Amino acid sequence: MKKLNPFTIVLVGSAIVAACLTLILFIVNFVSPISVGAFISIIFFGSLVTFTTFFFLFREFIYNRLRLLYRSIRKGKLAPHEKFYINMSKDIIGHAETDSKKWSEQRNSEITQLQEQDKFRREFIGNLAHELKTPVFSIQGYVLTLLEGGLEDEKVNRMFLERASKAIDRMTNILNDLDELTKLEVNDLKMDLRPFDLKEIAKEVLDSLELRAQEKHIKLRFAKEYHKEIMVLADRGKIAQVLTNLISNSISYGNENGETQIRFYEVDDLVSVEISDNGPGIEPHELPRLFERFYRVEKSRNRNEGGSGLGLSIVKHILDSHNQTISVRSTIGVGSTFTFSLDKFDGTSSTLVTSRGITIK
Repeated sequence: MKKLNPFTIVLVGSAIVAACLTLILFIVNFVSPISVGAFISIIFFGSLVTFTTFFFLFREFIYNRLRLLYRSIRKGKLAPHEKFYINMSKDIIGHAETDSKKWSEQRNSEITQLQEQDKFRREFIGNLAHELKTPVFSIQGYVLTLLEGGLEDEKVNRMFLERASKAIDRMTNILNDLDELTKLEVNDLKMDLRPFDLKEIAKEVLDSLELRAQEKHIKLRFAKEYHKEIMVLADRGKIAQVLTNLISNSISYGNENGETQIRFYEVDDLVSVEISDNGPGIEPHELPRLFERFYRVEKSRNRNEGGSGLGLSIVKHILDSHNQTISVRSTIGVGSTFTFSLDKFDGTSSTLVTSRGITIK
């Protein structure tokens, strides 16, 4: 019965009525004989009237119900030029059931997505407020102290002004990172794709972070000696920022007397980069949220130690802009490894042709 269409149901119903009418005429014929022509005419016209009546009544009944259903699904009335047509020879009830299930699944998916977005918005606002609150309260405290007499004390005024300056720098860094992240998300930041030696830029980043690493006695080095150039096609400045953020994280959250290594692997037309450390590691349930804005693996950690909290989000968006991805694997007590890839560059600086055959002008 589930696969019967309305036309078949009306036809079967009319046939049953015709059979009943035939039986009645046979009974009447025994009492008062009826001619064959009249017998056939009564059955034929009776069946036709029954079929026509059932067909239009049934069609109107279904039409009104389904029109109401589809009006709800489409979130409003049908446009004047739209005609809601019912094909009685098809399983329209089954189609309506399928459409309603799809609509229900879409609504549930939208509700789930909105709930996730609302949760992310609340967390983001809370994290942003927390990030800005610390330097603002510090500046407020230093300024009040200076206004209440500390300004005349030469031992206090310079020290407090320097601390206030550092707090302002921290706020500036947070706002700059947010601005850059916003540009990356809306693709407003244009990539300057050029060939360059990845090994060279990695060495520059390691040299720039050497002093920070020495403060925690962390050794920064390449996993092995790379004698030849490792040419890639990417935005040199942005990739330098990616390396800086990842290595800075390994320093900030690494163990004393630890080590951070950089490895390069050439696979087909890609160069894979690995930045690994022997730090405390990251819990498995933390990994999926690692690249969210302001997300911290250790909530109790000093927030000044890890920068603005936007570094990994910026890294992800920069690599997304290069049509690349970044992954992380980590083991508690062993360390963490971040891996990303870039397009390998094959050719001369005059041709600017990638290994995929794309000519860069």
